This record gives sequence, structure tokens and C-alpha cells, in this order.
Amino acid sequence: MGALVESSVLMAYQGLFEDNLAAAAQIAPQDKEIDRYYRQIEVDCIRVIALQSPVAQDLRLVSTLMQLIRDLERIGDYAKDLGELAMRLATYPPPADLGRAQVMTQRCRLMLSHSLAALTNLDAELGLQIKEQDDAVDDDYDSLYNSLAQQSDIIGPLEPYLLMLLMIRHLERMADHTTNIGQRVAYIVTGSRN
Repeated sequence: MGALVESSVLMAYQGLFEDNLAAAAQIAPQDKEIDRYYRQIEVDCIRVIALQSPVAQDLRLVSTLMQLIRDLERIGDYAKDLGELAMRLATYPPPADLGRAQVMTQRCRLMLSHSLAALTNLDAELGLQIKEQDDAVDDDYDSLYNSLAQQSDIIGPLEPYLLMLLMIRHLERMADHTTNIGQRVAYIVTGSRN
């Protein structure tokens, strides 16, 4: 599931910044597969709780995984939304702030990669470091939002600016869900919520 989500985010990136609309178009069908994994993993976790009555660390692992997969599923949804935005943005000349949004997207991709590595290796320290990366994405969001909101000399359609606002909002939320994954991994390992 994590690999599919990471792939969807990559395809959204390719659609937005490399004019690869074929990649962007592949995200929606892949999102359906992510959703199937989400539902199956959730059922499997419930089955483990019901049939095996896990306690202590095992219960913490299973219950936290149920929350964590929801974060992954939401990131997949945001990637799908970004793919749709890429197709709409492609009909316009590149907006002025697109390069800054690309940097923000690269940060989000790195955060996702780190959160999945933290999960795979049950690395609490790496999981907690993701919050620092989220602060940079939040700064990107604030800066880009202010830049877009202060536009007063818009000539032509307003839609590219609105699409850019949606893009940075989706990226900011994606980063928040990625941060949640890192914090959930730390909780699985340490039993402490930071």
C-alpha cells in the first residue's frame, strides 16, 4: 500500500512539473487499488483484535496501524487530486510560482519516503524527525499562499491561480498526514506520544 501511495505521489509530481499527463491519468485507477488495500488491512486488523485479543505492544501496533493506513489512504487521495489539477493546469502557461510549488512537492515526497522507511524499519527517531520537515512545508505553504493572495495584476483567467492554491493546500495536508505516520511509528516503538 505504501509503495502504491508513493508511486501515486511520484506520478502527480510528473504530471505537475514534467508535463507527463499520462502519468497523472494513471493515478485515479491506482487510487482505487490503494482504497482496496486500505479496506482489507482494516478488516485484517479488526480480525486480529477480535480473534487474537492482542495486549500491550501488540495491541498498540494493531490499533496504530489502523490509524496509520488511514493517513496513507488520504495521501493517496491528495495525490489523485494533484493529478487532476495537473491536467487542468496543463491548459495554461506555467504560473509564476510553479517552481516554488515544485520545491514544496519535493519536500513532501521526501517526507513520505522517510515516513515509509521509518515504518518499514520501525525507526522511532526517523519518524519523529519528519515533523521538522513538515515545518518547512508549512513555511512553503504560508509563503506561496501570501504570494498568490497578493496578486493584484492578474491578466487572463483566474483559474490557474485557484488551481495553485488548491495544489499547495493539498501538499500541506499531505505533509500533515505524513507527519502523522512518523509520529505513529514512534508511538508503536516507544509507547509514548510526543
